Parts: sequence; C-alpha cells; structure tokens
Amino acid sequence: MTALNFLNFIQYLFLIYSGFYAVYLLFYAIASFFYKYGGKTSTNRLRKFLILIPAYKEDKIIINTATEALKQDYPSDLYDVYVIADSFKRETIELLQNEDNIQCIEVSFKLSTKARSINKALQAITEEYDGVIILDADNIMDDDLILKVNNAMANGSKAIQCHRVAKNQDTSFAILDALSEEINNTIFRKGHIALGISSALIGSGMAFEYKLYRSIMKTIDTYADEDKELEIKLFLNRIKIDFLNDVYVYDEKVTNSKVFVKQRSRWISSQIFYARTYIFKSIYELFKHSNFDFFDKMLQLLLAPRILMLGITFIIAVLSSFFNRGFLFYSWLVVFLAFVLALVISVPKRFYNKQTLLALLSLPYGFLMMALALFKIKLGHNRLSPTPHHTANHTKNERIRERIKNL
Repeated sequence: MTALNFLNFIQYLFLIYSGFYAVYLLFYAIASFFYKYGGKTSTNRLRKFLILIPAYKEDKIIINTATEALKQDYPSDLYDVYVIADSFKRETIELLQNEDNIQCIEVSFKLSTKARSINKALQAITEEYDGVIILDADNIMDDDLILKVNNAMANGSKAIQCHRVAKNQDTSFAILDALSEEINNTIFRKGHIALGISSALIGSGMAFEYKLYRSIMKTIDTYADEDKELEIKLFLNRIKIDFLNDVYVYDEKVTNSKVFVKQRSRWISSQIFYARTYIFKSIYELFKHSNFDFFDKMLQLLLAPRILMLGITFIIAVLSSFFNRGFLFYSWLVVFLAFVLALVISVPKRFYNKQTLLALLSLPYGFLMMALALFKIKLGHNRLSPTPHHTANHTKNERIRERIKNL
C-alpha cells in the first residue's frame, strides 16, 4: 500500500466516524422536539429527602449554596441539607456548624475524590430517607425542585436528572460553556427521553431513590468522574434515568481558558477511561440482554469533543475543496453542515442574541484550547481537580429564572 493510499484509507475511516457522529447528534436533536414529560403533575405523598452537597475547598461559596438550599417550597421537616466538607478552613466549618438546619460532615483523605466524600457521608448519616438530591458546591435549586422531584418519584422515577442551566454569562467562555450544556440537554437528555432512552447524568442536579443510590455508591471508588460510573451501574441494573426539563438547577460556568482546559482535560480523561473499561461489556449487554441504554452510553463516550470535531471537519472540508473535489469534498461538506445544523437546532431560543454572536467569535480560540486539553488529559484521572467557583449572586439567579420561564 502506497503512502497516498494509506492516507486515503485513514481519511475514509475518519469520514465514516465523523459522519456517524454528525448523524447521531442530528438524529437526537430532531427527536428533542418531541420531548414531553408524561407523568402526573402532583401526588398526595410527600417523601423525605436528603440534600447532599459534596465540596472540596469551596470556602468562598458554600455558605451561600447551603442556605439557598433551605429555601424550598416544601415542608422543612421533610428535607435535610448536608454539606460534605473536604479540606475546608476551620472558620468555614464553624460557620456551617452554627447555621440552623444545615448539617456539616467534615471529611479528609490522603487522596480526595467526590465518591469517597459521598460514601463517607452516607456511612455517617443514620436517618432513613426516601430520596437524595446531589448538588455541586455552586448549585442553586429552583424553589419548587424538591416538590417536582417528589412528583416524578410518585410516577415511578428512581433516577432523575434535573435541567442544569448557567447562572453566569459574563464572559465569552461562560457563554460558550452555557451553550455547550444546553446542547447536551437537548441531545443527550430531551432527545433521548423523547425516544424512550435514558437521559445522561451531569454530576449534579441529580435525584435518586435513596436506598438505590446508597447501594450503588458503595461500589464506586474512582478518581474519574463518579457520575459516569454511576450511570453505567444504573444501566447494568436496568434503571432508567429520567430528565425533568422544567426543573432548574443554576450552575456556574467557566470564565477563562485556564479553567476551561483543566476542566475539559479531566472530562476527556474520564471519558477515555470508562469507554476503554466498558466498551466490550456494553456490546455483550446489547446482544445478550438488549440493554440499549448501556450501549448508547458507550457510543456517547466514544464521541470526541464537539468543538474539536466542528473545527476539524471545517478544516478538512476547506482542504478538500482544493485537493479532493468530487465525492470526498461533498461528503466532508455534508458532514460539516450536518454538525452545524445539529448544534444550531439544539440551542434554546434565548441564546439567539448579540452576546452569543460575539461569544461565537471565540470558537477558534476554544478549538485551540480544547486541542491543548488533549495533551493534558493525565491531569483529569490521577487526582481531584475541581472547577474553581466564586460567590453566587442570587439576585442574578432570579433574573435568569424569569427569563427562562417566560420563553
């Protein structure tokens, strides 16, 4: 085989991969228009909930997050807020302990992980609950979140992903990060649920049947993102993950390139780890037990970062106009346009504004930063490297709530 033939062979392989990727995104993006939550809207039974907020060195924001978690339109005696404080300053621990209705569990590990913090807390908590809600240290819940989660559990849901949205869009990177999350919500949550397939988890803004969550978490001790292993084990137990599109959790987005690279390198590392670990098992489960949720999750883990694929297919399409022409040029052009169409129809209407347009001008820089993240993926697997957050502005969250709900 000549060098030219080999290059053509590689190009055709990558074209097949890119084409599958684009069709996958477009298919579920279109399916998202048929999303409809089919459960009942209310129930007479009010369950008791545990709200867990695992946090690592989040002294600046944890008091605000914990106190906001207490502001639920739900009987106060039917939910408890626990902060799992890993490597906090002593003064922060004392402030938490002095707050009414907030429980603080202090943990410490030689090598900290979110899974270890959660498991340590679950061992220390002796009271029984019906459900558990997992928040990140920067998350603010809508006031009716517990009530709506309670209703979903009355309809049979055992695992739920709420709709996480950005509470800050103060930089171009924050807007792009918010866009990325909403595209994920459209494709991997709304689109999947519309077709009867499980939603993907995010890592926070999640709710579970308490006994189910505790039993699965006992089996998880990983440096990689624990939500992916949690997903996999839910699928292996044939547990469907639901998505509540109208139940909001407000999440801080990355604001600069340094944080972006660090965060994405961790995500990519985790993605590679779980894809490599479970890909063959997912194929077995598909053919042996018709477990499509598990297999579909592996397909998601095999998808490269979208911004990279968008940039690469654009570059190849341009180069093909000079060197390939004919079939290959039109194939790459169609693949690129399919990517663009899938992403455009996945973006909520509220993002169609001048600020988003200006942020999109940063896409080439984002492409370079994502490429850089590929060379730093080792950072994402061998230690806990949480995304840094800043003090939340709850007044701003109220404005975001109204803007979203009026659409």
